[in-house]
Amino acid sequence: MKKPLPICVIGAGLIGARHVEVALKSDFVDLVAVVEADEARRIKLTESGLSAVSAVDDLPKNVRAAVIATPTPAHYENSMSALDKGLGVLLEKPVAATLGEARAVVDAFEKAGIPLVVGHHRRCHPFTVSAREELSSLGDLVGVQGFWSLRKNDSYFDPLWRRKPGAGPLMINLIHEIDLLNFLIGEISEVTALTSSARRKLEIEDTASLALRFENGALGSFLISDAGASPWSFEAGTFENPNIAGTGQDYIKISGTRASMEFPSRKIWRADYSGEVEWGRALSQFEAPAYNSIDPILAQMERFAAVIDGAHDDVLCTGSPGILAMEMTLATALSAKRGKPVSRGEVPQDFRGI
Repeated sequence: MKKPLPICVIGAGLIGARHVEVALKSDFVDLVAVVEADEARRIKLTESGLSAVSAVDDLPKNVRAAVIATPTPAHYENSMSALDKGLGVLLEKPVAATLGEARAVVDAFEKAGIPLVVGHHRRCHPFTVSAREELSSLGDLVGVQGFWSLRKNDSYFDPLWRRKPGAGPLMINLIHEIDLLNFLIGEISEVTALTSSARRKLEIEDTASLALRFENGALGSFLISDAGASPWSFEAGTFENPNIAGTGQDYIKISGTRASMEFPSRKIWRADYSGEVEWGRALSQFEAPAYNSIDPILAQMERFAAVIDGAHDDVLCTGSPGILAMEMTLATALSAKRGKPVSRGEVPQDFRGI
């Protein structure tokens, strides 16, 4: 077995703490230090036995890679600082605050030949990879329908940044769904959207409804809300997040010319007869084999470590698909603002979603 990869985590907030947690569990990485600007957090990290520094420039020289888990506005600066030190980066989504910054980050890493992975960890679940492989059995893809609605607790919005542009369910939650749809169905080319802040009455949206066009000709719809209580979401359906109550309910349905799939269960509805598949003959239900549950954050980190050591990985989200997920999420906000469809390539480089 190779030596564990010496890494650091930049940012020790909510998601940074999760990365610290899984890094300490992994045999494939060695958490050398945590970079945290807040002195009180650094003291707590030190008291827990971790090495904590205030800036990237203070990192030990043996660090080879960084997990960046700071708030989005700091992603550009943190990424460039890590690149200056030659560190491979696992960057929490979105890539940056604007498309201009995001493209500058991705271009810089590509030019330097240094790995950059964007933290769309849902790709790492075995059932997600399996679903992508099984979709070809549905025939030509026709459409997809998704419904994500989780009511966040009121105290979630106590920090000021969670009430500001970039912190609504579009950039926090929908961006994961957009990347998942890009990964499963194919790249989204156009979005038409409505947004509302009627329930929480904050500057940011609390609900959005989308119509989607995919490059392969499939169409889709998606509703997302952090104000509506429901059993339907990725987190509830998969029991992925211990802080979110699980239900085991599917929240996405995908139809093709020969069959359909429910996700994340991967339940298939297909004809078990010969001849034309048509509405006068019932489809049969086929349950998919279950997978053992994993920690996708841990799986993503260990895949990332392998990439730093030279491995090829076609599951992880790299820079270009990370930008696409960000672009079409911003396109959702822009479509709602303009009242018309927004296609890939139409989002201004400095647009922040408001």
